[in-house]
Amino acid sequence: MFKRKRLAEYTLLCLGLLLFVVFMAKAFAQNVTQGYQSDSSLQPGMIVRLVAGNAGKIEPLTQSSETEMLGVVVASSEAPVSLSSDVTKQQTYVATSGQYDVLVSNQNGVIKNGDLVTISSLDGVGMKADAVHQVILGKAVETYDGTSAAQSTAELKTSGGSRTVTIGRIKVNIDVAHNPEYQPVTAEAGVPGWLASATQVVTDKPVGPARIYASLIIVLVCTLITGSLLYAGVRTSLTSIGRNPLARKSIVRNLLQVVLISLIIFTIGLIAVYLVLRI
Repeated sequence: MFKRKRLAEYTLLCLGLLLFVVFMAKAFAQNVTQGYQSDSSLQPGMIVRLVAGNAGKIEPLTQSSETEMLGVVVASSEAPVSLSSDVTKQQTYVATSGQYDVLVSNQNGVIKNGDLVTISSLDGVGMKADAVHQVILGKAVETYDGTSAAQSTAELKTSGGSRTVTIGRIKVNIDVAHNPEYQPVTAEAGVPGWLASATQVVTDKPVGPARIYASLIIVLVCTLITGSLLYAGVRTSLTSIGRNPLARKSIVRNLLQVVLISLIIFTIGLIAVYLVLRI
């Protein structure tokens, strides 16, 4: 009976020590930042990635490279422990977990407490995540409405024209991971995937099959007309020059007019396609 009691005490003691070590290791990991070199000026709160081919350097993360997200720039004083690969050079410290301030914008609307945060169209600046983005930086623990805590503004160029967004700082629980809400762009019924993806780039929204195919027909017709005009113009000009070399200047001038008309027709076709997809 006494041996069983001692065995139970030892078991509980070992279990307690194990839980303590796990808890301390987790807390330690969340408060460790890593130092990196950088060729650009990075302010705290910027989302960064490793420079391609150089694991010791970082640069602002872009939306096109969101899958390479590393973490967020922090001040060395924000974590009790900071690791550095080269103490002789100035370091920029990056946190990959823990709760830190992050630069965010209202590009994708108001960020509320509990919303997922990802990279925006502004390099190094976050925004509210949606189903389009594959990777998230973490979960917001504060709200950013784009007005009360705004620190600066930026101009974005979108397919719908220019747009002004505001930039501020909120605390985010950093935990770089796959976006659980991510949904890859799928093709509309009866529309090839490549065609649906190309349409998505132009419109930033789903488009029905009828408008997609109408736009495709317009492009094909304009291309056919433009190609026919250019082929006929070049062939006729070369034949005319061969027959009458003295009229070369006049023939070249006529050829340039044909080329200009062809470009105008093709441009009108592209504008028509844009309007069909955007309406």
